Amino acid sequence: MEVVGEEAASPQVDVFELKESADEAPVVKLVNMVLADAIRKGSSDLHWEPYEKTFRIRFRIDGVLHEMLSPPKRLEPAIISRLKIMSSLDISERRLPQDGRIKLRFGQREIDFRVSILPTIFGEKAVLRILDKDSLQLDLTKLGFDSWSYDKFNTAIHQPYGMVLITGPTGSGKTTTLYSAISTINAPEHNIMTAEDPVEYNLKGVNQVQVSEGIGRTFAAVLRSFLRQDPDVILVGETRDLETAQISIRAALTGHLVFTTLHTNDCPSTVARLVDMGVQTFLLSSALLLILAQRLGRRICKDCRAPIQGHEDDLVPYGHVPEGRGKVTFFKGKGCQTCNFTGMKGRVAIYEVMAVTEELRNVILKGGTTAEIREMAQSQGMKTLRQAGLIKVLEGTTTVEEVLRVTLAT
Repeated sequence: MEVVGEEAASPQVDVFELKESADEAPVVKLVNMVLADAIRKGSSDLHWEPYEKTFRIRFRIDGVLHEMLSPPKRLEPAIISRLKIMSSLDISERRLPQDGRIKLRFGQREIDFRVSILPTIFGEKAVLRILDKDSLQLDLTKLGFDSWSYDKFNTAIHQPYGMVLITGPTGSGKTTTLYSAISTINAPEHNIMTAEDPVEYNLKGVNQVQVSEGIGRTFAAVLRSFLRQDPDVILVGETRDLETAQISIRAALTGHLVFTTLHTNDCPSTVARLVDMGVQTFLLSSALLLILAQRLGRRICKDCRAPIQGHEDDLVPYGHVPEGRGKVTFFKGKGCQTCNFTGMKGRVAIYEVMAVTEELRNVILKGGTTAEIREMAQSQGMKTLRQAGLIKVLEGTTTVEEVLRVTLAT
């Protein structure tokens, strides 16, 4: 029986050999072809994954991973080294995670790739996040809000002070919503400062700071400095700990408009999450202006959508509140060349917007449960994520299956 140690799992490879093989024409061509193909297909992430006997490349398109190709396993070190050279990383370091950036010209567009290299047991896995400035939608009216939610959100971001919280899992479009809000209120008379990890897009007229935990430039440390920089609007990329939450809330109570994000499932549970972190309810109820939860679902492909006759009541078992529409037409994608035969192409945002009213403040102040907060918010017109998604089904934008995939029943 052979013992496989650290050395056997990652054999010693000569750095010069790696560099030479990474610069060979076939490897360079392959990497460039994959990157160009990913941009053309509208991918958000590229996964280069080593396994024991295979090496595969997957693209995340519209939030779902698709296997694209499997180059020969022997090319894997050269391909990963090529990616490291392009993102100015150390090709001799194969035991520690590394992060970098690639800038590419694609036609008239300049596209950024955020690169993350992670050593696994069978080699190094690389994930590239595509940051395409041209595809960034910064117009609030085009993000997919219904009129009630749009009015509440627009009112909140134009307030002089208070806190606006955006919640949702990774890859749910929080950054796009935040940047859209910031660019809506961006004006010469506003000093806007952001603390992000990492800075994904550069915004004109906005002071953006990259957080770096390694050197002590944490969210909390950057936030403290912000308060000495005479800000009007502060964006905190993510509230991860009590210290950051407390400084943000203090800033919201002392005359600043604060935007931040949290990882929670919906609006009502966000309050419980902050209380759980250690934020006092009287501070929370005073500071909060609005909470927004969001998900990204896939749109039905415009080129192969086909009508299906149905009834509004068909959606009631999933949580829809009937609006008296009666017979309706649903749509489904048949699958065509445009959508890679999936029937879905593009994304649509589904929003749950909870404006913090006087009544809700009282419920939060008394330490109300998530269920009590949800009940009060719904009585004031809030639609849950599931309900908002089902309305998009009625509008013919997406399918029931897609809404069930991205939202929880409440």
